[in-house]
Amino acid sequence: MRSPGETADRLVFAVDLGGTHLRAATIDANGQINFRIKEKTPATDDPQEIVSALIAAARVCDERSKAEGKAIGLTSVVVPGTVDVAAGRIITIPNIPCLDSFALAPALRNVLGGPVIVENDANAAAIGEMWQGAARTHRTIVCVTLGTGVGGGIILDGKLWRGVNDSAAEIGHMCVEPFGSVACGCGGRGCLEVYASATAIVRMAREGRPRHPSSSLNATEYLTAESVFIAGKGGDALAIEVFHRMGDYLGIGLANVINILNPEMIVIGGGVAAGWELFEQHMRHQVDEHAFPLPASKVKIVPAECGDDAGLLGAARLAFCQGDM
Repeated sequence: MRSPGETADRLVFAVDLGGTHLRAATIDANGQINFRIKEKTPATDDPQEIVSALIAAARVCDERSKAEGKAIGLTSVVVPGTVDVAAGRIITIPNIPCLDSFALAPALRNVLGGPVIVENDANAAAIGEMWQGAARTHRTIVCVTLGTGVGGGIILDGKLWRGVNDSAAEIGHMCVEPFGSVACGCGGRGCLEVYASATAIVRMAREGRPRHPSSSLNATEYLTAESVFIAGKGGDALAIEVFHRMGDYLGIGLANVINILNPEMIVIGGGVAAGWELFEQHMRHQVDEHAFPLPASKVKIVPAECGDDAGLLGAARLAFCQGDM
């Protein structure tokens, strides 16, 4: 790929690599997405197949950019896992285990050339929301992503907080139910993730069926968080109960975040955030109950604005800043 100069045509090849989909885009320094593609993430035990898919996507984006007289010189990939940022190496990635302990940045750099950044996707989402989304004009924020799991990103005074070994902000694994019997994928019990994720929404709906024999959610064996949300909007008592419970636990977790970090804003993103109207009141009630009044009076808790693009935008911003956020 060509190495662009410091011009308005300078683009980043940004990738959000998930367990199901590989989403890629070319993004300029103003946060404009010029071109995007979405493909299935290869189901494989061979990390080179993932690398090949990323390279193929990069070449498609590069050809499109060249046709428009633009150039890609920076690559940034975000993943749902723990990353050694300096080495560009993935440490663990539960949904794509073939990439555990894999040096992704060097593998891509050998073919694509130019700088390659690898970052955690929730960290990138926080940066994306601060750059182009709900947290514009704010400098100390927490982003909580409610998806298949629960992720977190922390930005303190404009600086991404990664922790001493790039593993900070595991908000989903904060214990909110110390005597809970529900096991988390991390090996612990009572984590926020088992009460506030899409997976949790489905589990709690299944568990509640015997108490709600007339619920529409009994009509199908295949449940999704989206179907529970739709039922809740339609007034289904079981679905509403599930989202209220989810909001309670989320609020307890956020109160802890507020007491520890005293942020200006907490941004709630991810697919489960679509149920905002069903869980917001219960979430805010628990924040009021458990957060200290002074930090609680400062913080704004708002839904994300960038949607599925938050991670891509954050990836691009990191590249333009050469990873220094």
